[in-house]
Amino acid sequence: EVKARLLTTKTAIKKFDAATATKTATAELLSSASSAVDKAAAKGVISKNAANREKARMARELAKAE
Repeated sequence: EVKARLLTTKTAIKKFDAATATKTATAELLSSASSAVDKAAAKGVISKNAANREKARMARELAKAE
């Protein structure tokens, strides 16, 4: 389950990053990616600090893209 959760998280982050690169990132994509990161942190797949750092990075990217 750990590997599956990690892959799900990485996939959500990659989708968000791809959308940011093409300037089509939305708050909905940020929400789903943040949710995946939070779930991974809750299950102990990644640390809470790493999760917060990733969510902050994505929020900055979304703000820059808008």
